[in-house]
Amino acid sequence: MLNLAGIERVYLACGSTDLRKSIDGLVAMVSQVFKLDPFSPCLFVFCNRQRDKLKILYWDWNGFWLLYRRLEKGRFQWPSSPSGETLTINRRQLQWLLDGLELDQKRAHPVVDAHVVI
Repeated sequence: MLNLAGIERVYLACGSTDLRKSIDGLVAMVSQVFKLDPFSPCLFVFCNRQRDKLKILYWDWNGFWLLYRRLEKGRFQWPSSPSGETLTINRRQLQWLLDGLELDQKRAHPVVDAHVVI
């Protein structure tokens, strides 16, 4: 079972990605194009040109997970940053994205820093 408790960061591959790429192709993209460590405790999220399919790459202990999601209706609210860049988001924003929402939810409660003394 995929455990997301230890996930440090979530990286979105901006622009569209050819989702015919398998694990090896996506790992190469993470390390060579984005200059990131594919073995780090992070999720790497890729979207196709039509914005109706996602792949999520994740290293777990001794192997990679590759999750695939295809929407039957609708599109993901994929950010419009230039291709070849990554955007770092948190797990909450990833859930919004998977639910079809935009990454910036203005009406959502802000994150509270528990270390701030009032």
